[in-house]
Amino acid sequence: MLFNRMESGRASISDAVYLEVITGLHGTTMPNILAAACLAMVGAITTYETGDMVTAALTFAGVLVAIVRLFEVFAFRRRLARAPQLGRAEAVRWERCYVAGTVVTALILGLFAARSIVLGDALCSVMAIGIGFGFGAGVVARLALRPVAALLDLVAIAAPAAIVTFMQPDLRHVGLGLLILMYVVASFEMVRLSFNASISQITLKRQFEQLSRIDPMTGVSNRSVLATDLPAMLAAGMVAVHTLDLDRFKEANDRFGHPVGDALLRQVAGRLRAIAAAEDLVVRMGGDEFVLVQRATADAEEMVRRIVQSISAPYDVDGQMIELGVSVGVAVAPHDGRTAEALLSRSDKALYRAKESRGGYVLARELRMADKTDASNQPVAEGLAA
Repeated sequence: MLFNRMESGRASISDAVYLEVITGLHGTTMPNILAAACLAMVGAITTYETGDMVTAALTFAGVLVAIVRLFEVFAFRRRLARAPQLGRAEAVRWERCYVAGTVVTALILGLFAARSIVLGDALCSVMAIGIGFGFGAGVVARLALRPVAALLDLVAIAAPAAIVTFMQPDLRHVGLGLLILMYVVASFEMVRLSFNASISQITLKRQFEQLSRIDPMTGVSNRSVLATDLPAMLAAGMVAVHTLDLDRFKEANDRFGHPVGDALLRQVAGRLRAIAAAEDLVVRMGGDEFVLVQRATADAEEMVRRIVQSISAPYDVDGQMIELGVSVGVAVAPHDGRTAEALLSRSDKALYRAKESRGGYVLARELRMADKTDASNQPVAEGLAA
């Protein structure tokens, strides 16, 4: 099969890999600028030497398309600067714009080379064909991860020149046409090989990145995830941060041993995952402390009740029935803070207050209200003492 494991469709790779590919396509403007500069130079020389206005028109069209493509790249970068997250459907639209620009550019270069061959100026033909071959090499390098687009570009570059050469009856033109076709076949084979290698590398990179975000003992996210995911969740809407600390875990760990303690932590993580919604985030901070970031905050208090009820239920570890408690501090954005740091700090303070009662939960807003009440009563108390 021509594509073998080439997986050329958009659905064949994950969203994360696909978005990285589209971002990479817009990563540089230099090839576009160089192609336009070369076309302008060779077009000006050819027009001057031959007086051919078709060449002048193709040169103008190529430079104009290059300018439009530059604006498209800059627009994409501004879009990412506003919000780094890009949906797949939006990424497909950006890809289509980019590919359309490359195909039009390739067709103009192909027609330019064909026109140079028709004019019969050997040196101008060499320069025009050289630009096409150079652009084709860039296609192989840049568009290997979008092989269908690469094939369209290569055909658009080669077809006009090949057709013109085969229309000439002499052996030299036929030989040139065959060389152009062989160049396209060899280029597409390089695209196929590069595609398979690049997709494997990007997928492996993503797997390593994902592993670096996972706590190996419990399988939930580790604390490094909070630095990236919590700000993104805040930007998307309101969240509630539930900070948990297990009660009596140290006693159980000392009594039954570390393997049992590890098993308890895995069961706690499993219960938190069962409680959390698909869009929520479960994090092990370290030791016996966990964080559950809840995206929907309307039922934050109901969620913390479920957490206390679930985590406090008995655990069966190798036939041993073990009971733990849990203390939870809850901070809700934006009332308790608008940044990740503020929410984590205030949920920690609420957690410490909950631990004073050795179990249950405390809402950060209640803690803040209590602090305000104490502050307002302080002058009165001082006056009575005087």
